[in-house]
Amino acid sequence: MQPTEITEILNRPVSQELPARDLTRLAYVAQDGTPRSIPIAFTWNGSEVVLCTSKNAPKLPALRENPAVALTIDTEVHPPKILLIRGRAELNVVDGIPDEYLQMNGSHEMTPEQRIEWEAEVRSLYDGLVRIVVTPAWAKLIDFETTLPTAVEELMRQRAERQRV
Repeated sequence: MQPTEITEILNRPVSQELPARDLTRLAYVAQDGTPRSIPIAFTWNGSEVVLCTSKNAPKLPALRENPAVALTIDTEVHPPKILLIRGRAELNVVDGIPDEYLQMNGSHEMTPEQRIEWEAEVRSLYDGLVRIVVTPAWAKLIDFETTLPTAVEELMRQRAERQRV
């Protein structure tokens, strides 16, 4: 997929709404060769998806071995809106707490006092985190109004061909 195609998809209005969500699903291949898909908080900085995890997270050795990942950001309403992204995970160990981690956990409803307590707990637990940065190498938006899953598009083309005959 060409960078201009990725940019066009990510600049669509629906694609711009989805990165404001709290969670994405990160899919990767574990070290035992089996697939994993986990919910994880994230931020979108306009060109990259940034995730943060503990330095001892089981996913890190797997991502170092095979950095190919897929992300799904979606809604729970009907029809769903789904943004699919594929790319490579770049891992950066960070001392302290990255700003993105505090931002990605900032949408939860907390009073200012709860927020202070939460940040203090985070800072006392982690001496650092690993930033996982994914630059989209492929993207697809499915909104069931202007875009559909590829298989459904194919079935609609086949039906149209049958009806023409």
